[in-house]
Amino acid sequence: MIEILQEFNIKGFQNQLVHWFEEHKRDLPWRKTKDPYRIWVSEVMLQQTRVDTVIPYYNNFIQKFPTLEDLAFAEEQQVLKAWEGLGYYSRVRNLQAAVREVAEEYGGVVPDTREEISQLKGVGPYTAGAVLSIAYNKPEHAVDGNVMRVISRILLIEDDIGKAKTRTIFERALSHMISEKKPSEFNQGLMELGALVCTPKSPGCLLCPVRDYCRAYHAGKEKSLPIKEKKAKVKIKDMVAIVIRNEKEEVLIQRRPDTGLLAKLWQFPNVEAPKETAMQQKCLREFLTDDFDIIVEIGEAVQKVEHVFSHLVWHITVYEGTLLQNQKMNGDNTRWVDANSIESYPFPVSHQKIIEKQMRR
Repeated sequence: MIEILQEFNIKGFQNQLVHWFEEHKRDLPWRKTKDPYRIWVSEVMLQQTRVDTVIPYYNNFIQKFPTLEDLAFAEEQQVLKAWEGLGYYSRVRNLQAAVREVAEEYGGVVPDTREEISQLKGVGPYTAGAVLSIAYNKPEHAVDGNVMRVISRILLIEDDIGKAKTRTIFERALSHMISEKKPSEFNQGLMELGALVCTPKSPGCLLCPVRDYCRAYHAGKEKSLPIKEKKAKVKIKDMVAIVIRNEKEEVLIQRRPDTGLLAKLWQFPNVEAPKETAMQQKCLREFLTDDFDIIVEIGEAVQKVEHVFSHLVWHITVYEGTLLQNQKMNGDNTRWVDANSIESYPFPVSHQKIIEKQMRR
């Protein structure tokens, strides 16, 4: 670590970064508070999600759950509905479990030490450091992908940032580099720099407030860093979904399992199937008979939906169907709902698209 920081002007870098942040920081809602709960919510939302996307979700979420206790003891389905569309739903399930623990075990006060806050569900090293530095002004590192990109260029670190041991290098380096007097501004400055200037492609070096300290810039390597191995090939799944209507013009929905992808969200009945129309309809009939014990007249395909996850792509062909026998099916995991009541259920984005086209026409 001493070797990496040798002859690096830490003090000058700190002062320049903090000054730039204080002068140029964006006006974001979570920057108007020092409430550790609200800062925690914002950091969880910002994981793998763009700032512009997060802002309306954050405002709506805080309006619905203004205090830690409000979120801790809210109905899970209400929480999932407020998160609907943000994706990575395990984030909010973990967040609710963690704030409930804070409410019950810590008297509603978010822990202010890395050791304690890191024991909460879903709180990793980055979230811990972000909350501690921003809310409590503690000199704790907060290393995520954006910060690693910035520091890999500043210090000319050519190790693969996808490896755990490399993250440790960045954490140790930032432990030495962080401002003791203004850790909140320092960490947020790094995040802001990565978002606005030191971007993944075509970094704006001529506008960079810490360009004089950037080793990669002076070596002409700013565009080749950070080093990261290519991701594994994304898997594609062909799916069929069906919007089944009964005599009341209600549609059948089901809740996904309690664990796994999109856990506990609601969806239209769907199953994996080949691309050919005849095979898709055959798969649907068998699926509906085996899993729901109902007979449905299946109409034509009415919609195509594509949804991209980080590791998976769904290609969904949507069919319309009419129930041929009366079936109540109102239970914990299946419901007949009308166009108004369906709005109260949390759906993944792919099935929100189906609702938009098939239920609001």
